[in-house]
Amino acid sequence: MDLEPAPPRGDLEEAVSVFVQHRARLFGIAYRLLGSVVEAEDVVQEVWLRWQKTDRSAVISPVAFLSSATTRLAINVAQSARVRRETYIGPWLPEPVDTSSDPEVGAQRAEALELALLLVLEKLNPTERAAYVLREAFDYGYPEIAEILHLSLVNVRKIVSRARKHLSDEQRESVDTAEHRRLLSAFVSAAQTGDVASLEALLTPDAVSLSDGNGLRACARMPVLGRARIAKMSTYRRLWQEAEPRLVEANGFTGVTFYRDGRPMAFMTMAASKKGIHKVMWVFAPSKIAAFLDSRSRCATALGRAPGVSSRQV
Repeated sequence: MDLEPAPPRGDLEEAVSVFVQHRARLFGIAYRLLGSVVEAEDVVQEVWLRWQKTDRSAVISPVAFLSSATTRLAINVAQSARVRRETYIGPWLPEPVDTSSDPEVGAQRAEALELALLLVLEKLNPTERAAYVLREAFDYGYPEIAEILHLSLVNVRKIVSRARKHLSDEQRESVDTAEHRRLLSAFVSAAQTGDVASLEALLTPDAVSLSDGNGLRACARMPVLGRARIAKMSTYRRLWQEAEPRLVEANGFTGVTFYRDGRPMAFMTMAASKKGIHKVMWVFAPSKIAAFLDSRSRCATALGRAPGVSSRQV
């Protein structure tokens, strides 16, 4: 069996240095396109493998090459993920990601990161989502986006414009992070004590609650609509029995992870406008909770899996 010669050590070290320099951007792109920490990591890992095998002396702009490879791979994964999610039981929510230190996912800008917006982005097809994310979250020029997506400049402008309009129709103006934290804390406190009246006062009349459990028992498999029904559901005694809520930062805003007997059992966050909380999002799926907890150590371990790269080089 013929083996490819190993690259010179100095060349590999330079490849690692360049990749690590741009890794923040790559993960940020992939995560926004996929709404999954695990899938985004897989994409970034595949890009690293391709970067290793590429004739880097012929690459004029490493960041352009890496961003393009990440985007195209993420689009492919997003297309297959759409098919897989057709069999998902109940509402599907993006995997939350820890942004307390924000070494990667936020990259230069925090746009298109809020969990509720990621959920709306799912309504766009993968190419539309990529064009929007590259433009709004990473400030790529239209010519660059056109080259990455293999589309005409006119087409890219139209796609981004349509995506903006679609999202503006779906989205409400968010409160700032301090007010979001206050509302979330008030919601958790009222729910813990069974204060239905206070919960209803925090919610808008058209509020919706989504629970992502992929078929887990005692997890709502349909969206719960209206402040009265959400308030009643949120005070369910078994949910809060011996539960320990811990505030965390997720996707740029405050979330809460619930523990029982030291084990994480659920994650919750919400979206709010000046009129109140209009979307409550619960994640019960164990794999997504684990991905959120693991995302805290993502930066320290991700490249450690890459062939020939030590985690100390990250």
